[in-house]
Amino acid sequence: MVVKAELDRLGLHYGFIDLGEVHVEEDMTAVQYDELKMALLKSGLELMYDKNALLIEKIKAVIIEMVHYADELPDIKKSDYIAQKLNSNYSKLSTVFSETTGITIEQYIIIHKVEKIKELLLYDELTLVQISSMLHYSSVSHLSNQFKKITGLSPTYFKKLKYKKSNT
Repeated sequence: MVVKAELDRLGLHYGFIDLGEVHVEEDMTAVQYDELKMALLKSGLELMYDKNALLIEKIKAVIIEMVHYADELPDIKKSDYIAQKLNSNYSKLSTVFSETTGITIEQYIIIHKVEKIKELLLYDELTLVQISSMLHYSSVSHLSNQFKKITGLSPTYFKKLKYKKSNT
């Protein structure tokens, strides 16, 4: 545990260490902060002091896990799912996310759903109907419209490009 070792080395007291979050019980001096930041960077970790930045990273992590790594999208509303996972009010999460990133949580979800669609199209194991159902689109048409809005290509054309690249 790099983080724990560095906190101990700097003589900082902490309440808990969880994935991506540490609660330091006292205020750090500027020197302690800089030393901790540099030590963590050497280990490939980033120190974030801004609570909003930390919250944004947590929201993004929940969305990425939900879209890319869950076997299936949750059956509850995405807003409820995110609020439950982060044990927070969705309205607050949404406001902080939009003000900080310049896009809505829904737009971020759509971007990741389109990336998942691309991945599934490249694997060529599922039909658009199956992908549409898996990602909870109301129809293939809805999926195609979102895909085209983000990529500028239809899913079918995107898939054809893959075949052209592999045959050249």
